[in-house]
Amino acid sequence: MAILVFVLKWLQWKFLIVDNSLEIYIGLIAIFFTVLGVWAAMQLIKPKIQTVVVEKEIFIEPPTEFEINEDELRKLNLSNREHEVLQLLTKGYSNTEISETLFLSLSTVKTHVSSLFVKMDVKSRAQAIEKAKRLKITA
Repeated sequence: MAILVFVLKWLQWKFLIVDNSLEIYIGLIAIFFTVLGVWAAMQLIKPKIQTVVVEKEIFIEPPTEFEINEDELRKLNLSNREHEVLQLLTKGYSNTEISETLFLSLSTVKTHVSSLFVKMDVKSRAQAIEKAKRLKITA
């Protein structure tokens, strides 16, 4: 009985394939082209960025000794203390740090800074630093 059921199921499967072979082939072709389309879309969407590392030797000259432009310093008529304050300004010190470094009161430092602004004809610390470096009166 089991063998008879097996044979009948096998024949039914065989006739099912024979009767619907065109639909099965069309379905397999459709699945193939769907997978192919998804793969092609993934290839087109993938970013085409390539990282290239370039190693290059750069020769840096040793820093030369900085020389203060005495002529410009005389033209500005800065006192020694004002010049010291200007040097600390170019190093990025705040008024409080300048007063602690030079052992001056905060109001004296503010007076020197405002005097620097007048003598150098600038309106801000950034302008004073830029002009001092351009005139080569500070390092």
